[in-house]
This record gives sequence, structure tokens and C-alpha cells, in this order.
Amino acid sequence: MITFNSIDVSISLSQLAIKSWLLEVTKSENKVIGHINYVFCNDSYLLDINQRFLDHDTYTDIITFDNSNANFISADIYISIDRVNENAVINEVAVAAELLRVIVHGVLHLCGYKDKSNSEALLMRSKEEEKINMFHVER
Repeated sequence: MITFNSIDVSISLSQLAIKSWLLEVTKSENKVIGHINYVFCNDSYLLDINQRFLDHDTYTDIITFDNSNANFISADIYISIDRVNENAVINEVAVAAELLRVIVHGVLHLCGYKDKSNSEALLMRSKEEEKINMFHVER
């Protein structure tokens, strides 16, 4: 099950299309979704979580709390819409494209991908692109 919630932000998503896509993404990584709860919020909300739970005093676009068990992936994933908007401008991409990247970034962490070293970050970015290319909306 995949759920979407928002706190102090307004967001428009094609929930059905994103859920279908994420099921396809996890299947391609030989994982099964247990429960993923996405929470879309603002910078200050995510900064507070970063400070309280991770002892980091920085803004971030995403925090993933992994509750997975073997190949069953479950998590609470917090995404700052403020960071998504700013990163879209910096990276010169549409906000919707940046949001998809961040959404799948969290799932890729649950699938075992890291991004701390340069080589890990390069692989993560490559996987993000691969998985974004799997996204399609019924027309």
C-alpha cells in the first residue's frame, strides 16, 4: 500500500499513476511494497525532523525512515516541496520531473542504493533516470 499525505503544503499528484509506477519500479528491483507513506511538507517541517531525529541542522529534500524487512519494503518518506521547487529551478527541470526524481529516490534507498560517496551518487542518479523513464500516464 502506498499513501500520500501533505502537511502545510498543497500538491497535485496523479496518485494512481504514481502508485502503479512505484509498483513497477519495486518489481524491477525484486522488491515488494509493504506500506510506503509519503508525507509532503515544507522546509521548516522537514528541518525540524532532520534536527530531532538525525541531528542534522540542514535543509534537505527528502528523509526516508526505513521500516523494511528483507524484500518487503516499508517506510515513511518525507519530502520538502520547498526543496523540490528550488532544485527544479537550479537543475532547470520542471517541478513535476523533480518531484518524480525525489519520490523514486526514496524508494531506491529502500531497494538498497546509497548516495554518500561519489560512485554511489552516480549510480543512484543513473537508477533515478532509469526508473523515471518507466513512468507513464494513461492518456
